[in-house]
This record gives sequence, C-alpha cells and structure tokens, in this order.
Amino acid sequence: MRNLLCKVTAYVLLVVGLTPTAQPIDIQEYLAIKGPTPQATFNYGAARSQVVEFFRPAGRGPFPVAILIHGGCWLSEYGGLEQFRALAAALARQGVATWSIEYRRVDEAGGGYPGTFEDIAAAVDMLGAKSAQLGLDPLRVIAVGHSAGADLALWAAARGKIPEFSPLFEKNPLRIPTVISVGGLPDLRTDAATIARSCRIATTSLTGTPSDARPDVFADTSPAAMLPDGVDTIGINGAEDTIAPPYIAQAYAALARQKGDQARVIVVDGADHLDEATTSSTVWPVLDAAILEALRIRK
Repeated sequence: MRNLLCKVTAYVLLVVGLTPTAQPIDIQEYLAIKGPTPQATFNYGAARSQVVEFFRPAGRGPFPVAILIHGGCWLSEYGGLEQFRALAAALARQGVATWSIEYRRVDEAGGGYPGTFEDIAAAVDMLGAKSAQLGLDPLRVIAVGHSAGADLALWAAARGKIPEFSPLFEKNPLRIPTVISVGGLPDLRTDAATIARSCRIATTSLTGTPSDARPDVFADTSPAAMLPDGVDTIGINGAEDTIAPPYIAQAYAALARQKGDQARVIVVDGADHLDEATTSSTVWPVLDAAILEALRIRK
C-alpha cells in the first residue's frame, strides 16, 4: 500500500495546486445529476430502498469490485443513488465492477438503528454470494463511501469487530481490506455535534439507546469505536468541506494509526462537500486514482 500512497500523493500534488474554474456545486445542481442505467439491479429486501445497482465492465471477468455507498446525511431528501451512477459508470469503463448500495435512511420505515446497518450488511453479503455468478473477484474488493456513506463503508469493513451481544453480529462477514472515506463522518460519538449541525439528526437515531444487553451503543455502530479493524483507510476531503471538515478525517486517521491500522488523508484544494461525489470536480481524478491503485489496475 506504500506504492499506492506514493503514486496517489504524486498525482495530488498536481491536482491540489490547480485553481478551480467553477464554483463548488450546490445541492440543486447535485440532485440534478443523472447517470446511465445500471446493467442490473438486485433487491436484498422487500422495501423500495433495499436495492443494489450493478455496473459491469465490458469483457470477461473476474473483475475487481468497488462497493459504492452514497451519502445524504442518512436522510432520503438528499438523493445519492442516482447521482452515484456517473461515478459507477466511470469506474466500469475502466474495468471495475461496481456494487452501488441503496439503503433505508433514518426517515424511512425500518431505517436508523439497526435497520440501516442491516441493509448494508445484507447488500454486502449478497455481493459475496453472487460473485461467482457475476464474474467478480471477491478477493479484490474496495468500499468507497461519501459522507454518511463513508461512515457506512467503514462500518461494513469493520463488521468483524462487532461484539456478540449486538443484533448486528455475524460470523465471517465479507472482508473489505481497503476503504476510501470521502467526506466521511466516522466517529458517531465525537462527531455527534457536527452531525447534528450538518444533517439535523441526532446520532441516537443511528446508535439506538443503551440497554443491559447492549450497554455500549457505539461498539457496533461507530467505525472509530471498532478500531483497530485491520482496514487500510484513505480519507479524501475537499478543503472547503464544511459538512465534514477535513480535520474529522485527519482525527480518524490519527486514531486508526494509533491503534495500529494504516490510514492517511488527502485534502483537495477548492473542493466542497458535494464536489467530492461528482466526476466533474478536481476531487474525481484523485479519487479515481486511489481506487484504481487499491485494486491494482494500471491506467
């Protein structure tokens, strides 16, 4: 992974020095983004939001896979899945299959704790079950999440650390060795005030409340509380991100390294929170390079 850091950092030195030619994208521009239709969709539950969109590269597999988890403050009003289609299609054109997960948010029936986490787990488990059928390589997997989706991507990769007292505990979850956390909010305890300010939700909707059977509500929900998890984390943030400021990613990376994991952060000048999730911003070349390097794909 040191080669990944060196190559991506070298590219970033070129990108972050650029002066953006456009203003950061706003929410209405972001919600207007539409990508191409996926090759297939899979339902992992009965709810409308329990669906995965699959983009498959041309040619023969087995293909490496990027699990994509969009953001949106854990709220349905902010979209996410449709906007991620452009990113998913761009990766598929480069030989990366994409498994883009929709999930129930905290304002949907069954969302929040534990439903949102159960959705992510079920969708990831479905990927493992369908890998052979779809021509995918289950050993070359990366998770990429933006904003709330970054928290869920880190959580999905750390599932092996969930204690047995949790209703979210599962034996032998799919291993995800690398996570790219884009504008993430990975510490539900420490980041609670930022989440309340940025997203207008209380973290209790994501953690549930303590009980005798489950005294520590962060032990099975907050990626920061599940460290060390053996995951290599790459944080990518826009310098102008006020929803999830870069210092949050830097604090998580420092904690992960302190616990013995690999983690680093790349900050892209001139980019805001929603720029991090679009293919037209200066963040995209940095994110794209990091994904391809992590999956050992040469351009």
